[in-house]
Amino acid sequence: QLHLEESGGGLVQAGGSLRLSCQVFGRTCSMFHMGWFRQTAENERDFVAAITWNGGDTDYADSVKGRFAISRDNAKETVFLQMNNLEFEDTAVYYCAADWAGGGTTWYPHDEIQYDYWGQGAQVTVSS
Repeated sequence: QLHLEESGGGLVQAGGSLRLSCQVFGRTCSMFHMGWFRQTAENERDFVAAITWNGGDTDYADSVKGRFAISRDNAKETVFLQMNNLEFEDTAVYYCAADWAGGGTTWYPHDEIQYDYWGQGAQVTVSS
């Protein structure tokens, strides 16, 4: 069983930065592709960013390209989401998710169904 724990959320002014962390417990992080999604009260959960098990490839939603960066440190069992130049529209609960990378399955980072484990979420609030 895998447990994911997000941290680093908070309140920031527009134009500011935050870094979210996702600590992985229970199994080694390197067995999973990892992703970040976000959800507001009005919307469904949307894809934000993802990274392959070894960090060799990344993918981003168009709305965050050039502002957000996903990275991972498998030795520390941690995935990061660096968020710069934050906008009011980035306000949401951010979820970390893990997608089993074994078996040679194709990587579909945007597809929520592909992810096997989810964290509880971290609130990010951007004031305008």
